Amino acid sequence: MSIYAQLIAKRLNLNETGVDNTIALLDLGCTIPFIARYRKERTGNLDEVQITQISETYEKLKEIAKRKETILKTIQEQEKLTPELEQRINDCWEATQLEDIYLPFKPKRRTRAQVARELGLEPLATILLMQREMHPERAAARFVKEGVKDTEAAIKGAQDIIAEMVNEDERSRNQIRSAFRRDAFIISKVVKAKADSDEAAKYTDYFDFSEPLRRCSSHRLLAMRRGEGEGILRVSISADDEDCISCLQRNWARGNGPCTMLVEEAVEDGYKRLLKPSIETEFAALSKEQADDEAISVFTENLRQLLLAAPLGQKRVMGIDPGFRTGCKVVCLDAQGNLLHHEAIFPHPPVSHRMQATVHVEQMVEEYGIEAIAIGNGTASRETSEFVKGLSFKHPVQTFVVSEDGASVYSASKTAREEFPDKDVTVRGAVSIGRRLMDPLAELVKIDPKSIGVGQYQHDVDQTKLKKSLDLTVESCVNSVGVNLNTASQHLLTYVSGLGPTLARNIVDYRRENGAFTSRTQLKKVPRLGPTAYEQCAGFLRIPGAKNPLDNSAVHPESYPIVAQMAKDNGCTVEELIADKSRRESIDLRRYVSDTVGMPTLTDIMKELEKPGRDPREQIEEFEFDPNVTCVDDLEEGMILPGIVTNITNFGVFVDIGVHQDGLVHISQLADRYVRDPNDVVKLHQHVTVKVREIDYRRNRISLTMKGIK
Repeated sequence: MSIYAQLIAKRLNLNETGVDNTIALLDLGCTIPFIARYRKERTGNLDEVQITQISETYEKLKEIAKRKETILKTIQEQEKLTPELEQRINDCWEATQLEDIYLPFKPKRRTRAQVARELGLEPLATILLMQREMHPERAAARFVKEGVKDTEAAIKGAQDIIAEMVNEDERSRNQIRSAFRRDAFIISKVVKAKADSDEAAKYTDYFDFSEPLRRCSSHRLLAMRRGEGEGILRVSISADDEDCISCLQRNWARGNGPCTMLVEEAVEDGYKRLLKPSIETEFAALSKEQADDEAISVFTENLRQLLLAAPLGQKRVMGIDPGFRTGCKVVCLDAQGNLLHHEAIFPHPPVSHRMQATVHVEQMVEEYGIEAIAIGNGTASRETSEFVKGLSFKHPVQTFVVSEDGASVYSASKTAREEFPDKDVTVRGAVSIGRRLMDPLAELVKIDPKSIGVGQYQHDVDQTKLKKSLDLTVESCVNSVGVNLNTASQHLLTYVSGLGPTLARNIVDYRRENGAFTSRTQLKKVPRLGPTAYEQCAGFLRIPGAKNPLDNSAVHPESYPIVAQMAKDNGCTVEELIADKSRRESIDLRRYVSDTVGMPTLTDIMKELEKPGRDPREQIEEFEFDPNVTCVDDLEEGMILPGIVTNITNFGVFVDIGVHQDGLVHISQLADRYVRDPNDVVKLHQHVTVKVREIDYRRNRISLTMKGIK
């Protein structure tokens, strides 16, 4: 059992054997979705969240191990590494504690204490710390020499040494940390020169703000830090200075003689000049990291909900990117999302060719057999939706409003240019809107998640950590749904377990040159797709209509012999076993347990045989805004309106009520009970009913509530 497995199991309260096996699988290059789905026996049935936590903790511990190597080497070079110190460092796995141990040995710029030591004043500092000398000036006189002009300068140098000792003392640092953890306040003040500026208006809540740091929510902290970054706010973190100084002085000062007074002065200087700024910086970084983690968690959950939004499926769709002056860009797509036709219509002012637009849309719907219309939710969305719903079609056509966040980013991207090299950005954007209705997951993977618009302060958090978390979320969603091997784009295939950009491109090239895949085993013929990649990806790729029905399921090829044996024992084929519920129910799974295959895998196989290749996503529903409310001026307090949840934050949810400005349902207004997490009450794009509480025209804010609505 590795030291990593022991530490991780203890921190996460997990079984050591499961953690050790998970680490071994991660070291082999296995992906988290693969481990969670197909290696349950080895991990002890750990889920994706737990495996992700193991992976993240493992990476942190490896970073600490590398840091320890550097620290040991540095201290060794100074010839100060004792066996006891080496043991302490080797036994330490907490980053903060490790840095405290290293601090006295850490190479640093030339400090006041270092200058004093070079002048030979360290013995005087020791004399002062002993606090027995009744005449410190006499003791200091012995140290007056070149560079130390008088006894006052000697004592001052000795105090500088004591101040640095206080700062580098582990016990002292931990005491101040405890005080900050318990009592620290975060304080925000406006920079007076910026107080009346337009940019400062959004930060008025933080012009004179103070709150216990431990109670400061992530969105408030990130808002203050953003204001600080823009030069509008000054933000600080501080505990009670008097209490902190008194606490330290009790440790370092004994008695009430003249040396004690000098030590107390040195301790106070050490706290104010060195220790407090250091701990404040530490807590600023720690609180920022915690706020980042919360914001990233909100973003990833929103992204997961967005990616797993209900798909319309393979239907012929019209996509409309609405607009006023520049018109509405209309595209017609076949059931596979291929572009059949595009044109612009001008049903709205200032052009107002409404009759012409009516004729054109009705003709396109008829000519291309359009089954559903997707309308972007940006400018002129409401007006375009009402226009379309007023048209007459010869067959039923569903109408949906689709989020167009990120569509403009996609339309100008390299991906879009490769797909539609001879089309302009407006056509590409309309295609993206139409495809989002058909399959949100397949289309949204082409866009940088930060551009999708479902987070809070996503540009203020740690960008490396955000990207890693979002990439893992996309990978998780793609693999939980499964991917059609014969229709998936290169970008969608990139996120399949074990593939990546190169193998995804090779699969698409192979498909283009050799035609559709008819079995999973054909993947082995794809250039550079070796046994390891095949093992990782095969179970997540689907082939509808394959000769072997298991190729269109989540059953992994390594388990095909088990299913074949089940069918043989039942005197039927695999196809008949899938089709006959009674045959499946008669199977005693215990007969098929082996050293490598346990009940978790067998249970998963039976669930998959019940509905091979099932899509875990929900069914899509149509939605209509209140026809009497089209702009903010139509709103009145107390109105009850239908809306769509467009964004979820940890302080509440934003709801589109059809007035070109989303309203906020604060977390306290989500339900007639305490709500800890908005996701416990609503989901992204959920259809909800809200009541207008307040309209702030100056700040362009709409306050909504979901309480007390029947």
